[in-house]
Amino acid sequence: MAKAETKRISFDAGGGERVSGLWLMPGNAVAVAVLAHGAGAGMTHPFLEAVAQGLAGSGIGTLRYQFPYMEKGGRRPDPPKVAQAAVRAAVGEAAKRAGGAPLFAGGKSFGGRMTSQAAAAEPLAGVKGIVFLGFPLHPPGKPGVERGDHLAEVTVPMLFLQGSRDEFAELTLLDPLVKRLGTLARLHIVEDGNHSFRVPARTGRNAADVLAELVQTTAAWMAAVEAA
Repeated sequence: MAKAETKRISFDAGGGERVSGLWLMPGNAVAVAVLAHGAGAGMTHPFLEAVAQGLAGSGIGTLRYQFPYMEKGGRRPDPPKVAQAAVRAAVGEAAKRAGGAPLFAGGKSFGGRMTSQAAAAEPLAGVKGIVFLGFPLHPPGKPGVERGDHLAEVTVPMLFLQGSRDEFAELTLLDPLVKRLGTLARLHIVEDGNHSFRVPARTGRNAADVLAELVQTTAAWMAAVEAA
């Protein structure tokens, strides 16, 4: 299958900050996902590119975008207020381009957490649900749940895609947290995956297998949210 065409765009992320985005819209899209990058890598990271192309193959468009600090080439993530403004702006930009297709939001690690923080502060207009590609519940080696406290304030369905070996989220902490969120939250475990969803060669699985699992799970969940 030929890759869907990706278009580079830019938009105002708030406070006069202009950031870049990558808009990918397959024909007859059934939904659009607004995806933020992780703390250490921008929107062009191969993992996010693969997820975007995989979702396009399932009829789901994507808007990937830069946080202001990444746009400037910085290494230190923006303060939450700035990052959350960028999330909200990206959702607004996607809404203008989506042609009425249902909107979802989320992202990899830091990007997903900033998305849920924004949604907890004030619902993201038109967003039906939030997808976490590895929720960073705590720093490696420093288990805790404080980073997940705000999730109780999110009012839309949430999908947590998490590797069983994710050093940023011990499952003994994440699983009870997700259960406390009730019917709004679902946890999908990628067996043997780490925070980057890499799996050991001994498993007999490769990156393409894991990507297919992530895409299929996400697409099915979005369809279920829309049907509810």
